[in-house]
Amino acid sequence: MAENRGFVIWFTGLSGAGKSTLTEMLAPLLRERGHRVEILDGDIVRTNLSKGLGFSKEDRDTNILRIGFVANLLARNGVVVITAAISPYREIRDQNRALVEGDGSPFIEVHAAATVAECEARDVKGLYADARAGKIKGFTGIDDPYEPPHSPEVLLQTGRDSVERSLGELMSYLESRGLIASAAIAR
Repeated sequence: MAENRGFVIWFTGLSGAGKSTLTEMLAPLLRERGHRVEILDGDIVRTNLSKGLGFSKEDRDTNILRIGFVANLLARNGVVVITAAISPYREIRDQNRALVEGDGSPFIEVHAAATVAECEARDVKGLYADARAGKIKGFTGIDDPYEPPHSPEVLLQTGRDSVERSLGELMSYLESRGLIASAAIAR
């Protein structure tokens, strides 16, 4: 029964690519279809679970591994977990995939693909401007690398497509995998 099966939807992408926006729209749709859902947002986890970590590669890796650990615990107990963190390094995302899948839960990597220019254009926090001005060091996409996934389960062109279109593509994928009931069945 799909309602009792936990899985992880792992959003990855640059700051401003739409991960949090999609997460906030996706969660209620999954709840409407009978799933227990938890969101692990990178900023919130960093404040509460990873307080004191900086932005060195080692600290970023630790933060993302912690998110993966919690996501795995929840997923193996029947919760749908949505993560929304930049998670810039491929190797660490792959370690989280191995952990989650090793415990028997599906891991769906979703790349919110947008260029730096597209993300800068909609940067309401001014982070890219601060990074370019040297006020923020080690900013992903500016002076720290972002390693896009080689073959994510879902590739969303969030830099050019509407949020609604991206959300529809993701929901269709989840339905096709049998992870959620189709909209017609869910009602």
